[in-house]
Amino acid sequence: MRSEKERVLDAYLAASARLGDKQALGCLAERWNPKLLAHAWRLTGETDLAADVVQEAWMDIIKGVARLNDTDAFAAWAFRIVTRRCARAIRKRQHQRAGQAALAREPEPEAEDASGNEDCAELAIVKAAMRELPPDQRAALGLFYLEDLRIAEIAVALDTAPGTIKTRLMHARHKLRAQLQGD
Repeated sequence: MRSEKERVLDAYLAASARLGDKQALGCLAERWNPKLLAHAWRLTGETDLAADVVQEAWMDIIKGVARLNDTDAFAAWAFRIVTRRCARAIRKRQHQRAGQAALAREPEPEAEDASGNEDCAELAIVKAAMRELPPDQRAALGLFYLEDLRIAEIAVALDTAPGTIKTRLMHARHKLRAQLQGD
């Protein structure tokens, strides 16, 4: 999850990249590529397709960062580019999402320290339950809880109305609760 310091750092890097600082753009890419890959994977269900989509999205991000007026919105803007690229890739391939088999391949985060092992175990259980959700609900939950985006930012990232995002989150929470309680 992103802290306020990380949000400020991202805004600073985006502002610097907007002014042509290639090093700042490189730092943004280093910080955001794993998050964008995870988001693309949540939408496509395929590791290789997600990597291709994110690579293409970075081309759009690099070209468009100079036009980004609100550098605080970098996260939502970048997620939206990846979302649109994913939609194009899925339409182009004209096939069903890989589903449960692809969900099992989602990389798990490494434990940050020994004191957080219990939290990591609980997070792994929740992420396993998230794999059972439909892709749209899984993507909304991931952006809300794992990437710490606000409803409005998620709506921009997924190119969906905020009300739809709230509904997806509500249904996803109900399904997760039922799974975790064994209903």
